[in-house]
Amino acid sequence: MYRLPHPPSSRVASVDGLPQSRAGKQPLAGEIDDNKGSRVLKTVGISSPGEMGHAVAKILIDRGMPVIACLAGRGERSCQRADVAGIEAVPSLAEVAQRADLFLSILPPEHASAMARQIAATGESLTYVDCNAISPNTAVAIGDLAAAAGLTFVDAGIIGPPPLKTGLTRFYASGEQADEFAALSQYGLDIRVVGSEIGQASGFKMCYAAQTKGRYAIFIESLVAAQRLGFYDLLVKELKSSQAATYADIEKMVPGIPLKAGRWIAEMEEIAATFGEVGMTQRIFRGVADLYRSIDGADPETLDGAALEQLIARLASKME
Repeated sequence: MYRLPHPPSSRVASVDGLPQSRAGKQPLAGEIDDNKGSRVLKTVGISSPGEMGHAVAKILIDRGMPVIACLAGRGERSCQRADVAGIEAVPSLAEVAQRADLFLSILPPEHASAMARQIAATGESLTYVDCNAISPNTAVAIGDLAAAAGLTFVDAGIIGPPPLKTGLTRFYASGEQADEFAALSQYGLDIRVVGSEIGQASGFKMCYAAQTKGRYAIFIESLVAAQRLGFYDLLVKELKSSQAATYADIEKMVPGIPLKAGRWIAEMEEIAATFGEVGMTQRIFRGVADLYRSIDGADPETLDGAALEQLIARLASKME
């Protein structure tokens, strides 16, 4: 249970007692052993100042919560983002784990397990929040690894774009200590606890992403097929007539997807695994992953109102 330094007047529910993974351990500095006090949450660590990570960090920093990250080996763009957000650079991930009270893992899903292993290897006791697009079983496996290393683990999923302004982005969280993460609601994040079990938040994220990122694969395939079959213009005309809102979404979102497709491949595979875990076919989202793999980096020009038509024409020509 954390006590926030000089928190705003709004209150967030807390979990009684010490985190389960710390039971039987000596209290940390600033934490009172007799359970009459609590450790101050004073620093947040973050895995990477990527597009999402640096925006989350900036929200916290702007409201008075220091954020630190290891920038060793990061590119110029990541360092620039960290500087813009006000993230304090530290020389090693071990120092991040030593100084932070809570760590946010925000990475492409294929790197989620490796990051957890790195933090676990430091031997530090802190709260580890996995915010990555992973299946429930992957979340449980990472949670088991974290607990074995003495970390307090929270499962979380991010819905929405990088939080460049309020009201766009929500964090869904689950786990017995999810309220430790929810304390950051007082620093500008919209955090919603959905349950006490690890895997619930990740499962929610997977089901949501299946309906958003998954549907764009269907749009792309149908439009490319129409182009190859010679009736692209007729299909667009019909969509504008009978599915105007859907077509407006396609026209807005699809031209930029080649820039994102590479980051979505592993997420689609995690969605496939999620559906397999509950007895449904994995084939649909294995196919979606294949589609995004095929268009990753495909000349993503979005120059004018004809951007969608240009993109579909380029993708169709690749199939010849």
